[in-house]
Order: sequence, then structure tokens, then C-alpha cells
Amino acid sequence: MTGQPFDADVVHAVSRHMNDDHAGDSLLICRALGGCPAATRARVTGLDADGMDFAVTLDDLEVPVRIPFAHRLTERAEIRREVVRMYEQACAALGVPSRPAD
Repeated sequence: MTGQPFDADVVHAVSRHMNDDHAGDSLLICRALGGCPAATRARVTGLDADGMDFAVTLDDLEVPVRIPFAHRLTERAEIRREVVRMYEQACAALGVPSRPAD
């Protein structure tokens, strides 16, 4: 499959949900998987079938960070599973206990 399987409404909804309800999870993901251990803030700016885009604050400067998914996603339901996987991987890498997925 080529192209973007997620329309603008899906991207906006996922980004809003992550930024409103899971900002701390995004920060952990960017610190551990995005190569930004000193990040102080992270917000989702977009996503496609291959990864998620963030704006990460480092030293009062916002920089773009892209974190690839473990595999190409084709369905909306896969986004949640992949973000949970990334969160759990980030927690393990940082030695932070993860909470159960809600």
C-alpha cells in the first residue's frame, strides 16, 4: 500500500487526543525513542502510515522529531496499539514503570 491511509480528520483527532490526554507519554516516547533525552515538552504534530511527528522542546527551542512505527500501519485501530507499544518501549528504556493501557 502506498500513500497516507489516514485522512486529515483522523490525524487531527489522534494528535488532539495525544496532546490533550497523553502529553507526558509523548514526552517519554520522544526522550527514549526520538533521541531527545533532555526534552522538556513534546506534542504530536502529525502521523502517517510509517511514523509519528512531534514538535519537541529542547533548551527553549522547538525542533521536529519523527519516530518511525515498528511496521507500516493501514488501519486506524493500529495507531493506538502502536502508540501503546512505543510508550511501553520508552518506559522500559528509561526505567520508568508503565501504567496499564486504558
